[in-house]
Amino acid sequence: MNKAFSFLGRILIAQLFLLQVIVLIYGFSNNPNGYVDYQNALGHQGLPGIFAPLIILVQLVGGALLLLGYKTRAAAIGMAIYAIFISLALGLSPFQYLAIVGGLLILANNPATAYSLDSWKK
Repeated sequence: MNKAFSFLGRILIAQLFLLQVIVLIYGFSNNPNGYVDYQNALGHQGLPGIFAPLIILVQLVGGALLLLGYKTRAAAIGMAIYAIFISLALGLSPFQYLAIVGGLLILANNPATAYSLDSWKK
């Protein structure tokens, strides 16, 4: 049962980041100015446009690493730092992001979850 819970927790945290990328890309594909609008929205929050591709890349790579369970400890710590940064930079709800960071730190402390590439290598 513990294996199933750790696997499910890892997948649920990964989907937070991967679904955000899917929603962004879907929005870009349905709106000819979607990417520029996204850059402008970030600019209104105080982030330069260069952060648009960086945010997408970090969420895509970090989410994929967590989903696959590869380099889980490093990915979880990196995504925790990213979540804190995004929360502060965009003025998002700090309590929700602190909960995400808490889950990521637990995952970083217990990285060898079931059905992961990390546990498969051992």
